[in-house]
Order: sequence, then structure tokens, then C-alpha cells
Amino acid sequence: MNVSFRQMRLFLALAETGSVTAAARWMHVTQPTASMQLREISEAVGLPLYELISRRVHLTDAGRELARTARAMVSEWDSFSQKVDALQGLTRGQLRLAVVSTAQYFIPRLLGSFCAAHPNIDVALQVLNRDGVLGRMRENQDDLYIMSRPPSDIELEDRVFMSNPLKVIAPLKHKLATRRDIALHELREERFILREQGSGTRMATDSHFESARFTPTVRLELGSNEAIREAVAAGLGLSVLSAHALGQQPKQHGVTVLRVGGFPLPSQWHIVWPKGKRLSPVAQVFGQHLEKASRRQA
Repeated sequence: MNVSFRQMRLFLALAETGSVTAAARWMHVTQPTASMQLREISEAVGLPLYELISRRVHLTDAGRELARTARAMVSEWDSFSQKVDALQGLTRGQLRLAVVSTAQYFIPRLLGSFCAAHPNIDVALQVLNRDGVLGRMRENQDDLYIMSRPPSDIELEDRVFMSNPLKVIAPLKHKLATRRDIALHELREERFILREQGSGTRMATDSHFESARFTPTVRLELGSNEAIREAVAAGLGLSVLSAHALGQQPKQHGVTVLRVGGFPLPSQWHIVWPKGKRLSPVAQVFGQHLEKASRRQA
């Protein structure tokens, strides 16, 4: 099987973008050249690698396997290039990072200080829900992943770097807003607006409610912290959100934190990657940066 490294990069670009045109643009070649190269790859493999359905590329089983192989090869080469740069006293390369949506409230700040210290490093950041991050993790698409509830069905290297307390919030004029000690059972008549099933915040909340034998009346399930804040501020119910999604002044968002027994729920932010994955020098340096930043905030 004779496939060049550049052709593997082209096929990986196709897998990432889902478009021959976008893959050609990514590789700085014309679309006819990209199409010809992709046909050559398919002929070399001897199996169809993708199908074009409604102008969108869909990989076949063989195509998905080739994409995984190409991704591993490119990752190894990028890691080697970064090691050579390090030996030459340079700090160049790319950091590929996928984070769950709630991390968007602090990751830009941490990335900002990291990029200020390492101005020649490019960052590719994906902000997704937990399922989206897990999907990328299973495909080994990024260097590092940040979430509050790492999966138990994937072998991971796991580093805790920051706390993620979860708090009960209510509208500013809620009847319990001024109470200093609220028992959880006093919220039985309240309606709740919670994150979608599968999110880290929802999993931690459900686990706590179950252990406390508390069954909330769920009025809405939303996939956006901002939408939940607005719904609570509008008086549609209570919620449980990460302190990072509330900021320093929750009242600016029209909500207040209730002093409910058992809250804030203890939770933590994890930086994880698949077990056995060799981190690039840039990823190693960023992991160290996160740990140092969290120690300064502690």
C-alpha cells in the first residue's frame, strides 16, 4: 500500500471538515487536485473510504479506521517536531484542546496567560457539551480534555487542577433569598431548571439528590448555562449551576445563591487524556501551566 504522508494529511483534513473543498483549502491545493489524491488513496487501500450524501462526506468503516491511523501519525510527527524545536531552544507548535461548555468561563483566561508566555504556540480550542468532548476523546482528536466528570468506561490519565463548586440559585426576590439555613426538603414544592441529561453538572446534581432522597420537580432541561440563568431570573424555577457560570456577582444576572444544606456541592475540574497517549511537549507544558495557575488561586 503506497500512500504518502501528505496524502494522509489530506484524508485527515477530509475527515475533520467533512468536505472535499474544505480539505483542499486546508491543504492549500485545488479541489481537482484534492479529489484526484483522494481517489488515489482509495485505490491504494482497495476499499471505499467515504460516501458523498447531500453534499456532505460520510466516512465508511475503512475510512474511519484510516482517519484514526492518520490522526495518530500526524500527532506523532507533530510531537517529534515539537521535540526538535525544544532541543533547538524554541517553543513552537499547536495545542489542541477540547473542553466542556462550563469551562468557557475560565479557560480563556488561562489560555491567555499561557499564550503570553509562549507566543509562538497556536491553540485550537473546541467548546462542546460533555457528549461532544467524549466523542472527540474516543477518536483521539485532541491533546487534552477538560471536564468535571471524566468517564468511567475509558482508561484515562487524570489530573485535578481546580475546584468546581455547584450552587443552588433562585430569582432575586425569591421567598428564601434571605434565609441563612435552608433544608433541602424545603425545596420539594419548587420547580427546577436543570442542565441536560449527561452533562457533568447534571450528573453531580442527580447523584446528590438521589443520595439525599430528594426528587426535584424538573420544569425545564436546558443545554446552556446562560439560558438557565435567564430562566431562573425570570422566575421559572430554581437551578444548580457551577460557581464559574455565576461569576463574582450573581445578582448582576438577576439571580441569588440560596444557602441550602449540602451545598455548594464539591466538584472538581479535571484535565484528562487517554491512557498510553504520549503527550506532546506543548501539551505537557500547558498541563503544568494549569496546575500552577490552580495553586496560585488556592
